[in-house]
Amino acid sequence: MNRILAIETATEALSLAVRDGDRIWERHEIAARKQAEWILPWTDTLLLDAGLNRRDLQGIAVSVGPGAFTGVRLGLSVAQGMALALEVPLIGVSTLAALAMGAVRTSGAQNILAVIDARMGEVYAARFAWRDGVLAPVDAAQVVAPSNLDISGIDASWHVVGTGIDAVEGTLRQRLPSDCSCDAAALPHAIDVMTLADVEIAAGRLTLPEQVEPAYLRDRVALTIAQREQGEKL
Repeated sequence: MNRILAIETATEALSLAVRDGDRIWERHEIAARKQAEWILPWTDTLLLDAGLNRRDLQGIAVSVGPGAFTGVRLGLSVAQGMALALEVPLIGVSTLAALAMGAVRTSGAQNILAVIDARMGEVYAARFAWRDGVLAPVDAAQVVAPSNLDISGIDASWHVVGTGIDAVEGTLRQRLPSDCSCDAAALPHAIDVMTLADVEIAAGRLTLPEQVEPAYLRDRVALTIAQREQGEKL
């Protein structure tokens, strides 16, 4: 598929990318609760910059989580609505995989631990390996307290990326080896969502829009009053 729109809204950033053949247009900014307001105007602007309109798109890729519940829902609902209206496939990819793919793209990382601040004293986490041009999960994504995250085997050959590094007063950072490469400012980008979607497309794993589901990992989205009074942090 030559003409694809990629959407990433599962974290605090709004990240969009449009591809037409070998050319890619991307916009990525911290959205500060403006994702819902900006996502459609930014999409139309990117398409205009590319000399395209929505009807030219052949597929849509979207990050399905884990991440912020409102952000995941927003990105997926917009992507599903557009894919249904345009009658094109919708390819959902892991937000953690997109974060790891960004580490491969920017630093040439081979072994990546991707961690996103999940709030409520927890992080979303998963390990990935880049081998022979393919990003593969090493373990299943999980939501866990950073003090309980298994970091056995993590050494100087690993890149740890994502806001989960400094979550819960930097608990994970304090546990990691001092020579381990860390980037706590890293956020998933739509361009990496697109790269992962290309793998699915090449393998023929095309999905009907209504069949793509969010990957929340947990059902509880906020602390109770009692939990807050006990000192748990959002």
